[in-house]
Amino acid sequence: MSFHNREDRHLGVRPDLDQLKTQAKELLRDIRNGDERAVAEFNEFHPSPPPFTEAKLADAQLALARHYGAVNWARLVQACDLVDAIWNDDIETLRRIVSANPLLIHQDALVRKSNWGPPMSYAANLGRNEIIKMLADLGAKDFEHALDRAALQGKIETPEMLHELMGAPLPPDGALGGTAYTLSSAGTAFALRAGARVVDENGKRLAPVSVVLETDSRKPAEKHAILEMYAAHGLQFPDTPIWALHRGRIDLLEKHLERDPDLLTRTFSHDEIYPPEMDCHDEVNATQGTPLKGTTLLHLCVDYDELEIAKWLIERGADVNAKAVVDAAGFGGHTPLFCTVVSQPNFWMNYQGREQIAPFTELLLNHGADAAVRASLRKKLHPGYGPKYDVENWYEYRDVTAYEWGEQFHAKVFVSEPAMRLIANAARSS
Repeated sequence: MSFHNREDRHLGVRPDLDQLKTQAKELLRDIRNGDERAVAEFNEFHPSPPPFTEAKLADAQLALARHYGAVNWARLVQACDLVDAIWNDDIETLRRIVSANPLLIHQDALVRKSNWGPPMSYAANLGRNEIIKMLADLGAKDFEHALDRAALQGKIETPEMLHELMGAPLPPDGALGGTAYTLSSAGTAFALRAGARVVDENGKRLAPVSVVLETDSRKPAEKHAILEMYAAHGLQFPDTPIWALHRGRIDLLEKHLERDPDLLTRTFSHDEIYPPEMDCHDEVNATQGTPLKGTTLLHLCVDYDELEIAKWLIERGADVNAKAVVDAAGFGGHTPLFCTVVSQPNFWMNYQGREQIAPFTELLLNHGADAAVRASLRKKLHPGYGPKYDVENWYEYRDVTAYEWGEQFHAKVFVSEPAMRLIANAARSS
């Protein structure tokens, strides 16, 4: 049986040369074994492929390098060496590499087109200030991109240095976008100090509020800080409970609850959660785990990792078994417990290998969440998760419990195993 899978070819942020060498050997093995997918990859990417029975390691290396976007194997090795030098803050090795190949300064460090950019921008992502200065002396020109990358990564000394090297220009009106996507309050604060505008001279919003709400990041404290900075620089937010939650303002939620005793049972439409007037998008592009349209504030807390607000809502009497609105097609009816099983916080927990915890599941179960509730859900992933995960198709899950929702979900990286265990234990003991 062949395990060849060309769809897995993706040059990571820090490519491993030993791993690439192993991939080349495996590709050659599969080619010589006549594996159809390996031979197809070989024929597609080798500029003049020999008969597969006569392929040599150098041929497999060339095809592999071309698949990754490098002109040849030597260029792929060079990219690995260059990136390693930046990660290791090895100025002399990097100087030797780029001095021997001056064009590398202006090419993407990862060969393929990447947000990490040319060597100076790549170094800015990591806060390698001395390397940045050396590359600038050698003729690097990607100052703006480097500054943006450093700001969104929160490496504040680096953008400050780059800004000074550039002559301290006023940031363009889109300068807050990167730090909004990564929810970097430090980067946002830097951009504002440098003169980035939240509103224009006529009071029109320039701040990328939709990015803050729709990013796949989940950093509640950072999100709250960014929105408060926008407010401090002239942006007015609607006086709604949804905005109080987005801002992390329990004080404002208290006032809404005083005015509206039904707040804890209210459900909110997609447009209320992701307002079009802030340029927000549909439910696919408004990145979330379990669907949020037609849900309560407690559902929202789970996907936005707002544990303190969730505790406050429950203390005030929020129903842990409140169901989402069921739409005309029969989808909905899920409780907040479903959100603990499939969520954006779960994605980051699994993707980054964080501690496996399920605080929301535990909180809800401790306050009477019913693991036997059934609902029907449909889900399509944000296009940014491709090609590793299917982003083309809608998936439907009819009449499932929260446990079955996680058990059947098509992208397991969003599923919390500790939540599943807690729910399974609760179901057995009920």
